[in-house]
Amino acid sequence: MSIRFYNGKVLTLAEGTTVIDRGEVITEGDSILYAGPAEGQEYSSIIKDLKPDREIDLKGNLIMPGFKNCHTHSGMAFLRSMADDMKLDDWLNKQIFPREALLSGEDIYHSTRLSIMEYLTSGITGICDMYLDPDAIARAAEETGMRCVQCGGLNNFSQSVDKLNDWYERLNTGSSLTSFRLGIHAEYTCSEELLKRVSELVHEKKAPLYLHISETEFEVQGCRERHEGLSPFEYLNKLKLFDYGAVVFHGVHVSDEDLRIIKDKDISVVLNPASNAKLASGIAPVSRYLKEGVRLGIGTDGPASNNCLDMFREMFLTTALAKLRENDASAVDASEVLSMACSGGARAIGIPECDCLAKGKKADLIVIDLDSPNMQPLNNILKNIVYSGSKSNVKLTMINGVIRYEDGRFNIGDEPENIYREVKKTVDRINKEIG
Repeated sequence: MSIRFYNGKVLTLAEGTTVIDRGEVITEGDSILYAGPAEGQEYSSIIKDLKPDREIDLKGNLIMPGFKNCHTHSGMAFLRSMADDMKLDDWLNKQIFPREALLSGEDIYHSTRLSIMEYLTSGITGICDMYLDPDAIARAAEETGMRCVQCGGLNNFSQSVDKLNDWYERLNTGSSLTSFRLGIHAEYTCSEELLKRVSELVHEKKAPLYLHISETEFEVQGCRERHEGLSPFEYLNKLKLFDYGAVVFHGVHVSDEDLRIIKDKDISVVLNPASNAKLASGIAPVSRYLKEGVRLGIGTDGPASNNCLDMFREMFLTTALAKLRENDASAVDASEVLSMACSGGARAIGIPECDCLAKGKKADLIVIDLDSPNMQPLNNILKNIVYSGSKSNVKLTMINGVIRYEDGRFNIGDEPENIYREVKKTVDRINKEIG
């Protein structure tokens, strides 16, 4: 199917953050055929014989690449607002882990679909998901049309190296939407014996490792006490787990040596400002990361620790908290944050084919409503998106050339009411078993 988006503003992010005032985007199948100004030789040659299946008048609104939620736990949607206002350790051990132990694959499938609905309303076209049943998550992503990079969450209590290998072999074939990466939960939930086995797998596959790291001061101090003064980055690097790169989630508490490892090993860091703030974990050194040239993405974390899967809120907090941390209102410009949320995130989690709007790139895009009070006047569209934008401004979300959300309506293979009902069944059953 081919779709022509016309009469709008275009932000391609292919070459900087300049907004094309009078532009068009044309998609063909799962890819972009054209993205640029509605003039010039290339445009004329394409538009001359074009017979699109659908033409969408943007009416002056903005079309741009979709956001990439680079760290989430979609299957935790059933836990939303169930265990709030608690210290991280109590939150995990007293509320989260006992309930997760009662989950089935079907529970995770339905909760993942609920999260995907929220991603679509927030203009998210790609996610990096870590949870308990990768097969159930892949099924939910395929059926709803969400682009999903999964990673393992291996630890001492769930999953295994053999399962990690099996998922890596099976879930990286035959799909244009879903893929799987090697991953562990964190240093503090994995024994050294287990980590050494994962290191062997990393070297066998020559693949990067995905994991939570240095989220809290308590975590870093605990690692130093367990491993002869080494930080999580130093310890895992010593075990050669970063030899093929890594994608790390949080990275809040890092030393100069940690930063050296991040740069030396070409590690991507995914920021999770709302979750880190809500759980009082701290504020990541975003300005330092940018100055050091670290590749950055942004994630919401899961709907249990964040509650809201909203990339607009994450973008605002990324810059606002960085300014507060540095005591510098000029720190972390909004344009840098917007690039992180779209292009940087795509590169961070290994889907560069989705990093911008350009010929041959995947047709993953969104339409932002500019004709609303919070977007007017249009003094600076990029600043408006980051500082005053909200989910209410998302008019349309397309993934892989298919419109999955448009003007409040979903195209995900099922009705919202059915998904809500199934998740409620999960909540009711687990609450009854917990007592």
